[in-house]
Amino acid sequence: MTQNVHDPSAPQRAPNPLRWRILGFLGVAQLMLILDVTVVAIALPNIEADLGLSRQAVTWTVSAYTLTFGGLMLLGGRAADLIGAKRVVLAGLLVFTAASLVTGFAGSAAPLLGGRIAQGVGAALMSPAALSLVVHLFDGEERNKALGVWSALGGGGAALGVLLGGLLTAGPGWPWVFYVNVPIGLVILAALAWMLPAEKVTAPHPRLDVLGAVLVTASSASLIYAFIRAGDHGWLSGANGLLVLLAAVGYAAFVLRQRTAKSPMMDVALLLRRPVATGTFLILMATALMIAVFFLGTFYFQHAQDYGALRTGLLFLPVAVATMLGADMTGRAIAKAGARRLAVAGLLVAAAGMAVPAFSLDPVTVTIGTAVAGAGTGALFVVASATALGQVAPHESGIASGIVSTFHEFGASIGAAVISSVAAASLAGTVLTGFTNGYTVAAVAAAVAAAAAAVLTPGRPR
Repeated sequence: MTQNVHDPSAPQRAPNPLRWRILGFLGVAQLMLILDVTVVAIALPNIEADLGLSRQAVTWTVSAYTLTFGGLMLLGGRAADLIGAKRVVLAGLLVFTAASLVTGFAGSAAPLLGGRIAQGVGAALMSPAALSLVVHLFDGEERNKALGVWSALGGGGAALGVLLGGLLTAGPGWPWVFYVNVPIGLVILAALAWMLPAEKVTAPHPRLDVLGAVLVTASSASLIYAFIRAGDHGWLSGANGLLVLLAAVGYAAFVLRQRTAKSPMMDVALLLRRPVATGTFLILMATALMIAVFFLGTFYFQHAQDYGALRTGLLFLPVAVATMLGADMTGRAIAKAGARRLAVAGLLVAAAGMAVPAFSLDPVTVTIGTAVAGAGTGALFVVASATALGQVAPHESGIASGIVSTFHEFGASIGAAVISSVAAASLAGTVLTGFTNGYTVAAVAAAVAAAAAAVLTPGRPR
């Protein structure tokens, strides 16, 4: 990721007079990327019914996007450094917009999943490059305000996504959760092409570690495929063991590649540091639990209770609001309480919330329990970022941020895959045991993660 090094002897550049307008357009573009997880989650039952998708294809509709987004994000950040953030933002936005149109027109699983993969490619290019532009456009206190706006898009995107997904699916139909990106993307593309200043790229020999990106993405895809097919073939089948082994070999090859490449995507030594390793673990758990909430709840409300998409979206608003409140309260308390206490507390709250529908499965308890779980995961997002990024050197902050963002998307992929397999009986039929099992597994996973966080999370520095 691009870094700024302050040189007091260097002449102060005049601020771009269009910087706040540019931030607005970049912010809306980033919001589209975030929305494309939750807005699609609400539409999944309708997509499944209209296209006759299998449970595995439904799960890949979420995981294909988040896996590609996460696996190529570091490559997108590196591309912004080497060939210019403006070029990469515009290219990523164009790919994402075109892929959204293709996905909306999909009439079967193949073009749907192909479009989702292409959307992930566009998102991986655009997101880190857009953040790089924000860092360069603003200085001092203005930069803090701009980054605050950027960070707030996550919680706002979750809240807006569940409502927008319900409105679009219940109104013009599920293809519009993809079509809506097209006019917005084209307007933003034209505006940014005109407003963003021209760039001078100083890198003499641009090099991108494409092999590294392919290795980490393919390895993660192998692991997630093993999780998805477990719902149909069992967790301990020979094929699943082979897929996990292939993933392990691929990850080892990725580490070796990063140690030997002339222009590696990331410094894998960062992942050996306790704060960074703990932060990535916490962000993965937070995203996996959040996706479990949306995945299970969407199918429970629409399949088991026969609610419409709009009603389902409205029932998820308390979850989104609770997530934002949990994040806000944690941000205010973390300096005094410390990351370790709040990490454990957030995971225990998430476990307690997931346990409510595990013990009593009806619309009221599902809504209340998942809202409580949302507050816990909201707290966890803040603790994870603060833990991973709070003790890295300034010149390492960019790559550390990229690592956290990558594990954020991988957590979504893993969460959807595991929960889909655990709840396979309910997703494919009319029984409710799969939903109960899903909430139980999520609650147990959160409780076990709380115990791990109590040991792994660093205490407050003296």
